[in-house]
Amino acid sequence: MGITSSNKQVSAASLDCDGTLRVTLAMSASPDIAENPTDILLVLDRSGSMAGAPMAAMKAGAKAFLDILDQATDGAADGHIGGGSRIGVVSFADAATTDIALVTSVSALKSAVDGLSAVGDTNHADAFSRAMSLFDPLSSNAKAIVLFTDGRTTAGAPPAPVAAAARAAGCVIWCIGLTGSDGLDLGALNDWATDPDASHVAVAPDEGELEDLFRDLAANIAHPGATGIVIDEVVNSDFIITSITPPSRGTAMAVAADTIQWKIPELGVSGNEGATLEFYIRHVGQNCGEKKVNASITYHDNEGNRVRFPSPTVQVECGVVVNPEHCPDPVEVTMDGCRDSMEVDMGDVWMESMGRILQLDVTVKNVCPGKRVALAVILTELDSAGGEHARGMKVITVPAHSASGCRDVLVRCVKFVLPEDLALSGGCGRGLCGTRRFKARCIAHHIDAESCCCGGLA
Repeated sequence: MGITSSNKQVSAASLDCDGTLRVTLAMSASPDIAENPTDILLVLDRSGSMAGAPMAAMKAGAKAFLDILDQATDGAADGHIGGGSRIGVVSFADAATTDIALVTSVSALKSAVDGLSAVGDTNHADAFSRAMSLFDPLSSNAKAIVLFTDGRTTAGAPPAPVAAAARAAGCVIWCIGLTGSDGLDLGALNDWATDPDASHVAVAPDEGELEDLFRDLAANIAHPGATGIVIDEVVNSDFIITSITPPSRGTAMAVAADTIQWKIPELGVSGNEGATLEFYIRHVGQNCGEKKVNASITYHDNEGNRVRFPSPTVQVECGVVVNPEHCPDPVEVTMDGCRDSMEVDMGDVWMESMGRILQLDVTVKNVCPGKRVALAVILTELDSAGGEHARGMKVITVPAHSASGCRDVLVRCVKFVLPEDLALSGGCGRGLCGTRRFKARCIAHHIDAESCCCGGLA
């Protein structure tokens, strides 16, 4: 069957500036359907919320699914599901109905799909029960359910136990979702689907992408597992990769601060298998707002499986960011292609001090709108006996912000230039070789006040 599903999820919908996020990549694969006959039940939502464009898109997707498996099961688009496999259609609203039992006629299956109309509530439990009742317990064929829905359960018993019983009976469950008017419960889809949950669930944000999800699933079902898998992901420039958890299959490594590569020798060659990878990214950008997590993600394997991963976004809340000190302006230098040496006059550089540079970031909490803040940063150095020695103080005016309420303000890159004090740093006589210990203290308060003292100035 090849890669039967793929997914990408993030651990939170929002995070603060400099916050960390967990990213999960998942996929599943199964053997070639031509050599491993499978009975497949298309279980299709026909509740009232499916009326109009959603119903039309679902029908187009289901028929595209049938066309691909028509070709894949016996190597010919002859209107016949071959290789011993069979497909049936179950639809559900207030209750589930058998639109057509497991058959091999593609035209009969398409007629059943075309006959669906939208009305009623959504009973997922009855849909799973009806589908399981159509499998022949004496058949050696693999069993699979492809469930499509656009909303939450609104009728019938809780579906999770029914889906769990189906999985326990050896049925592989895939869930395709459409974000509909009833509100899609992604957690429920993950709960119903075969493990790993994330790799057996795909969601279309609108009708325009629904047919592609059906096509991708059918095309991947038609391939023989996957070997030589290589996945390269580049995260958005607002993030860097901080750590990688060993994947459930294969190996993964960071090949750059923003790039991860996951390699899997084989997946789903001898049976239905899933693989997951978790890694963590940290926000390093300067701006807030909705950010895409990945800049790009590519998939390759020896069988040519087509794999599409979602592109999740996260809302970054930075509050207010202040940069009180600027880095020196650079001097641009261009060397012609045929030159192997050149001299450049860098101009004047003002000597501040010899030593080390310490940069501090400070978050001032709960700054009220319309009020400036005075921020003092006091730095001392510790000697070997623990005594403190003054190393400087900086007083910064943080400008007022105009947000609707009190916000945290991030003050970035408060710089201290620290000459080498050999008496404190070990006296090794070789420059920047000694360990130095510092203490930094911050004091902040509002500058602007609404009161005055004894008739004085406000």
